Amino acid sequence: MNLETQPMRMPDQHPSLQFRRMTEQDLDEVVAIEEKVYPHPWSRGNFVDSIRSDYQAWVLQDGRGSLLGYFLLMFAVDEVHLLNISVRGDMHGRGLGRYQLQKIVALGQQEGMLSVLLEVRPSNLRALEVYERYGFMRIGCRKNYYPAGIGGREDAIVMRLTP
Repeated sequence: MNLETQPMRMPDQHPSLQFRRMTEQDLDEVVAIEEKVYPHPWSRGNFVDSIRSDYQAWVLQDGRGSLLGYFLLMFAVDEVHLLNISVRGDMHGRGLGRYQLQKIVALGQQEGMLSVLLEVRPSNLRALEVYERYGFMRIGCRKNYYPAGIGGREDAIVMRLTP
């Protein structure tokens, strides 16, 4: 991956953003965001398992320490698998999703990863737009991947970013 084509910069509205590793002490805030932004959120246990499994779990904070977003990654062979990425609802539309993607790409490069893979709901139009503008390509579909509605299922669009 080439960071020269994806420059790391902070959105103008937030000059004091900082990333740090997620801890279990962050989970009250993380779960609160998760439950507000997703119709079928991860459980607290999903986050605990990910942290204890030593996945790359990161939070994004402003200069006052307010949690603005988070993401979780798994490194597999030569690929970063983006498991979850979220931005606090009142912060949508301010470039924070893209900023987190820049950090994800940088972490992958540090570990010698060649691409980033993710799944996204077809109904999540905001996320699809962010990923496509960032350069992710649609490479497949996982049928009935996500829970949806009353006992229903929703497909996942599989996307990949490569250099």
